[in-house]
Amino acid sequence: MDCLDSPGACTTLGGLAPTPEMLCGYGNPSVCAHRLLTIHAHPDDESSKGGGSIARYAAAGIGTVLVCCTGGEAGSILNPALDHPHVKARLPEVRRTELVAATRHLGYQRVWMLGYRDSNMPASGEPGTFAAAPLDETVRALVRLIRTERPHVVVTYSDNQRGYQHPDHLRVHEASVLAYAAAGDPAFHPELGTAWAPQKLYYTVWSRARLMAQHEAFVRLGRQSPFKPERWQRRPSMDHRLTTRIFVGDHWEQVQEALRAHATQIDPQSPYWFGLPPEVARATYPYDDYILAQSAVPAPLPEDDLFAGIVADAVQHGTWRTGP
Repeated sequence: MDCLDSPGACTTLGGLAPTPEMLCGYGNPSVCAHRLLTIHAHPDDESSKGGGSIARYAAAGIGTVLVCCTGGEAGSILNPALDHPHVKARLPEVRRTELVAATRHLGYQRVWMLGYRDSNMPASGEPGTFAAAPLDETVRALVRLIRTERPHVVVTYSDNQRGYQHPDHLRVHEASVLAYAAAGDPAFHPELGTAWAPQKLYYTVWSRARLMAQHEAFVRLGRQSPFKPERWQRRPSMDHRLTTRIFVGDHWEQVQEALRAHATQIDPQSPYWFGLPPEVARATYPYDDYILAQSAVPAPLPEDDLFAGIVADAVQHGTWRTGP
């Protein structure tokens, strides 16, 4: 399916849940023996949170699906080169275009827009925004997509977001956990599709170890670090909860291109994102970190593979490998 260039209106399913819009599709994840679905709040989150994992699994023949819950309409323009009135006036359209480009770099096969508007921070409370929608409505919308895409693994946000309490991120966690459980219940709104129970639920997190490794790399090079260790030390580390570390070093360049595709949100001159020399940045912390929140299959910990223990579909497609 070709990418859809113009924003679609949010309709409702029986007046209850928004009808998701397929923004773009580059393949058919449903024919893959292993499938991964990630749920993110805004365009650019899919690149900055676990983007390397998507690139790795897509390259290995895994079906990859993104659910983006909002269009990011309330986001500020963080790249001075694009901070112009004509860009601001078209920001919803621009951010959709950026998302299409970024997901192509990462290897997502299908991208869904859930149909809500960005809630802003603090939340505006306006009708149609994600955080203002009834929780059960959002759960139904996500259940519909889980049943449609039939993922074995679902990735969402953590239950601990004290570092960045955006209302849309909080709602992603809350709705995703409920939808993960409800999707496999045949009695839960059968009109949303045939019940499908994913086998694992993960939280994607930025570990303290990752942030410290990046900070220390700046210090070793004698460069001013954009990271603020004293800020992290004011709240407890979550690293003791980490269960899963995915090697993504072979896909570092893809993540960089995906980040740059979100040009309104990520300044290409930003030292935070691009301040280390490529050869240093690539090797500093070549991992994505996760917390295994729920599993219906045996999952000895720690893991280096989101699909460890997964019972795949009978028909195999592509080549599967584990480890770096």
